[in-house]
Amino acid sequence: MFTVRAIRVGDIEEAKKELSLTGADASGVNIMSPKAVHRVIKAVGVPVKAAVILKQEMLSKGGEAAVSRGVGNFSVETTDVLLMGTVEQFNRVIKKLKAQPFGLSKLADILCRTLNNLEGNNHQALNCRGHLLPLGERTIIMGILNITPDSFSDGGRFFDLDTAIKHAREMVELGADIIDIGGESTRPTADPVPLDAELSRVLPVLKRLVEEINVPVSVDTYKAEVARQALEEGAHIINDIWGLQADPDMADVVARYEDVPLVLMHNQNGTEYNSMMDEVLDALRSSVDMALRAGVKRENIVIDPGIGFGKDTDQNLEVMHRMWEFKTLGYPVLLGTSRKSMIGNTLNLPVTERIEGTAATVTLGIMQGVDIVRVHDIKEMGRVVRMTDAMVRR
Repeated sequence: MFTVRAIRVGDIEEAKKELSLTGADASGVNIMSPKAVHRVIKAVGVPVKAAVILKQEMLSKGGEAAVSRGVGNFSVETTDVLLMGTVEQFNRVIKKLKAQPFGLSKLADILCRTLNNLEGNNHQALNCRGHLLPLGERTIIMGILNITPDSFSDGGRFFDLDTAIKHAREMVELGADIIDIGGESTRPTADPVPLDAELSRVLPVLKRLVEEINVPVSVDTYKAEVARQALEEGAHIINDIWGLQADPDMADVVARYEDVPLVLMHNQNGTEYNSMMDEVLDALRSSVDMALRAGVKRENIVIDPGIGFGKDTDQNLEVMHRMWEFKTLGYPVLLGTSRKSMIGNTLNLPVTERIEGTAATVTLGIMQGVDIVRVHDIKEMGRVVRMTDAMVRR
C-alpha cells in the first residue's frame, strides 16, 4: 500500500537531507536539490521594458512572473514583479539576465544575493570586541537593563546603581548572553532625555559591568556622543533604535572601533505606509548603506524590524507573520517584543501579565530565522529559547 505525505523544504540543505533519505547518490542530490526549493521573490519598481524581458526569461525556464496589466500595452513606466520558481530556475534566469540591458544585469546580482541570503544561516560568530557569540548554533539572549525612571515595563526598578548591577548579574546567571543598557525610555510618549542626563545614567553602570560580568554589554542609544563615551568605557555593542537616522555622526563613531556590532532598528514617526514591508525593508537597507559608507564592517551589522516603533498593533502582527522576509537582507536579525503593547492589545493584558504572549513571539521569531531576542524575563524566555532551538535548529 502506498503512503503519501507532503515535505516542507525551506532551503538547499533541507532539500539535500530529504533527497539523501531516498537513497539518491551524491551527484544526483547536488543536481536535484535546487529543483526542490521554491522561491517567491518580489522586485519593486522594475522599468517596463526590463519587466517584459524578465517575465519572458522566467517563463522560458518554467517559472512564472506576475506584472502589472499595464505592461502589456506599455501604459505604465514601472511595475512590481512577483517572480515564482525553483532555485534552479532562478539560477538559470540570473545567468541570462547578466547579459541583458535596462538594468537587468544589476537586478541579476541582487537576485543572486537574495537567494544566497535565504540559504540557511550564513552568519559567522558575532565578534563583540573579543566576546564571540555563536550565531546560527543557538538563539542569543539579550537581557534588558533599563536605567530609567519611566520605561513602559520596569521604569524606576533599576534606577539605583547597585540595584542595576545586581539585576544584570542575575540575568547573566540565568543565561543572558548580552546585557543591553538603556538610559532613555523609548516608549512613544516618553520625554527625550538630555545628553548629560543619559550619560550620567549609563556610564556608571557600564563601567561596573564591563569589569564585573563576562558577557558583552550593549548600550541602547541613538546619540553619537553617548555611543562614543560608552565605547571609550568598554561597551561592546551599540544598539541604535533609529537606525542612524537620528544622529548622522553615529555611524562614524562606531566605525572607529574594531569589532563593535551595530544594531540598526527600523523606526519612523507615524504609522502611514503605502506598502509596509517594502518600506520597512528599504529603510533598513538605507541604514545599512549609511553604516557601510562610514566604514562599519558588514560582519558587524545586525538589523531589527522595530516591533512597536512606527507601527500599530495590526502592523506589528503583520511584521511578525512575515519576519522570515528580513533574512533577504543577509544580516543577523534581532527581535525585541518583550512585554510590548502588541501583546497587551492582542490579549487585553497589562504589562505585568505578558510573559506568555512574549513567549509566543519569541518562538515564532526563532522559527522564522531570528538570531537574537531582546527580553526582560531571562529565566522564562531562556527556557522558551532552548525548547524552540531544540525543535528548529536541527
